[in-house]
Amino acid sequence: MNSPFLTRIARFFILLFLQVFVFNHIHLFGYATPLAIGYMVICMQRETSRTSLLLWGFVTGLTYDLFSNTPGMASASCTLAAMIQPMLLNIFKPHDAAENFTPSITILGFSSYTLYAFMLFFMIHAVFYLLDACTLINWQLTLLAMTSGAVLSTTIAVGIELLVRTGRRTELHS
Repeated sequence: MNSPFLTRIARFFILLFLQVFVFNHIHLFGYATPLAIGYMVICMQRETSRTSLLLWGFVTGLTYDLFSNTPGMASASCTLAAMIQPMLLNIFKPHDAAENFTPSITILGFSSYTLYAFMLFFMIHAVFYLLDACTLINWQLTLLAMTSGAVLSTTIAVGIELLVRTGRRTELHS
């Protein structure tokens, strides 16, 4: 797939399928539930227009909301993450990177990519769980759910990156 739009569409449907049918049923220790659908926002190119980025974030979250019966929580989370993504990407981008790059482990490096993904996933989980709780009475449990979900989602995103990048390197050497 040479077209970035077709790549995004394919990524969107694969992530939505995995999120709805696999990741929504993972609840490690009763708290850690990944929202890997946020990977759509994390891997958007640096020079993507603000409008396009916000639209992709909103549509991604809204589609997840429709399938998961979470009225507006994921769309608010993914839209906020799409708003913050360019600022975080400017913090973590290497000095020698091209103007228009897609954030990945190969470009940002393992530690920078992991921290970048964790920060965006933590924001997604924070908004999602704060909207879900609507109160801070059990703030310790909410914080535990946010942190553990962000760690699990970051692990999934790093796994996807390693799987995709390893597959591309294998294709190039063949």
